[in-house]
Amino acid sequence: MSTPESASAPAAAPPSAASAQGWLTMPMPRALAYMLASVALSMTQQVGQNIVNTNIYQIQGELGATVAETNWLIAAYMAPNVSLSIALIKIRMQYGLRNFAEISIAGFVLAALLNFFFVRDLPSAVVVRFMSGMAAAPMSSLAFFYMIEPLPPARKLTVGLSLALTNSTLGIPVTRLISPLLLELGGFHGLTLFEVGLGMLAFGFVYALPLTTPPRVKCIGPFDIISYLLIAIGFGCTAVGLSLGRIYWWLEAPWLGWLLAVAVICLTLASIIELHRDSPLIDIRWLTSPSTLHFAGTILLLRIVLAEQTVGASNFFQVLGIQNEQTVPLYAVILTAIIAGGLTCAALLRPGRENWFYGTALACVSLGAWLDSSATSLTRPHDIWLSQSLVAYGSGLFLPAAMAQGMGSAIKRGPIYILSFITVFLFTQSIGGLLGSAIFGTFITLRTTFHYNVLAEHFSLAEPLVAQRISQLGGSYGHVLTDTTLTRAEGVFLLAQQATREATVLAYNDAFLLISLIAGLALAGLLIQITFIRSKARFATRAAPATA
Repeated sequence: MSTPESASAPAAAPPSAASAQGWLTMPMPRALAYMLASVALSMTQQVGQNIVNTNIYQIQGELGATVAETNWLIAAYMAPNVSLSIALIKIRMQYGLRNFAEISIAGFVLAALLNFFFVRDLPSAVVVRFMSGMAAAPMSSLAFFYMIEPLPPARKLTVGLSLALTNSTLGIPVTRLISPLLLELGGFHGLTLFEVGLGMLAFGFVYALPLTTPPRVKCIGPFDIISYLLIAIGFGCTAVGLSLGRIYWWLEAPWLGWLLAVAVICLTLASIIELHRDSPLIDIRWLTSPSTLHFAGTILLLRIVLAEQTVGASNFFQVLGIQNEQTVPLYAVILTAIIAGGLTCAALLRPGRENWFYGTALACVSLGAWLDSSATSLTRPHDIWLSQSLVAYGSGLFLPAAMAQGMGSAIKRGPIYILSFITVFLFTQSIGGLLGSAIFGTFITLRTTFHYNVLAEHFSLAEPLVAQRISQLGGSYGHVLTDTTLTRAEGVFLLAQQATREATVLAYNDAFLLISLIAGLALAGLLIQITFIRSKARFATRAAPATA
């Protein structure tokens, strides 16, 4: 027989329900729908961003353009994309990010559909890519908010951040995995049809699943529009310059200099305007504070170092004539390693543990790049599974830890700084990726020229081995050429081709070694910083009893 106390007490919740209540703020099916929406939004943005540079050699043939000309598609996409995330700060406050996102995703779907009806050559493709880059701008922020929406506050900065950041790094391996099949099904239009499907799926999720948003505030003024236009021009010129500089070469195309000069002027004017406003679009003083600059520098360094995987490994195999179809197993391994890194962060990341994740990530990247620095012209994708897994795992560890540490300081300053912080983070990812590609692409070009000149110094017909090699290579044309002079000329040409390939391989090895060195130095700096902080705290603890 029950007592009054027991009758009035609520029934104990089943263990599974209590566990789910501790992990989620909504029913499990709805929470999974929000997370799936985050994946769809992130994939829409990332696949759209990477689908051209992943398949540039296949696309340039269909558009009747050269490889250099086809790179304008990448520049056109990135030019508006890198700056629109800044405009989202006040657009979200006044109109709501979801409303703006619905319009943007609809515009993205429309731009993808225009590929079927409007794109016939390179200029029309550039226009459509510009529209796609503009429409895709809010998707990264939306993907982040949808991933953390079903989680309680205590888990947003650990599990939520880890899953959201892992989600934001899957685009390149996923694009590499699906591109061969899409190209086989429909060529360039097969790629754009997949973009349409992703965009429509993302639009459905955003329409059906609302986000928790703060009250709207009318905050957009005339100076916001002026500042944004200056920032958009400055960042757009920077993005175009970084995308095309190493292709048209920095010192040979005068328009590159003009682009970067315009970028500096516009960004300077925007900074002057923002510094003298009471309610700025961008808080320049906060952005230039030591903590924010340290965070931005750390993220930029990571993005530059990760060019080892996004630029180095992929372009290395293109130089060797290996097609995307042959690298599918490699990118499946990379995708698995990134997910493993993200799940490790979700399970173990807690406030105060960030430095351990930084150190492990830098060690993985440094070791992986060092292993890749011994590649040869006979290296194949299966030979670098281990090294690329290390780099991918390191990237999966670093980003959530860095953002969790920076997000903590932004939360202390107020809600407006949270979105500003996320915007800064996404901006550094975009510009950092372009900067990493530009730096290491330029470095590889310079080192290729150096190694080729070194090899060419030994090309003399007086050398028996060189003469024998030319004779062997020219002999392959013996059944179609009877003139020995022409046969020898073809042999010299083929030898020069082989020398160029070997010089390029040596240049990539130099780039991998440089990345390993940068990551190693960053790790050493981190260990020195940790040692200094702990020593200072220990001395302060010992000095306290003495003064007392």
